[in-house]
Amino acid sequence: MAGKLIIVAFLIVILYNLGAGLYYMMVDKGTTNRTVKALTRRIALSVGLIVLVMFAIWMGWITPHDLGR
Repeated sequence: MAGKLIIVAFLIVILYNLGAGLYYMMVDKGTTNRTVKALTRRIALSVGLIVLVMFAIWMGWITPHDLGR
């Protein structure tokens, strides 16, 4: 259960950074690099989440379900 909560927390932070990037893009109008930083954090968190899920599957902490086979 804790693993699923960590995954959901990652997704919430990823969505927050995506929204922050959009907000900074609209407000700053290219005068600062806050948009780039927010979107870079989003990409890094997304890659980290993928690696975390792959590691958790490898360790057996979470199990992917069979899609109706």
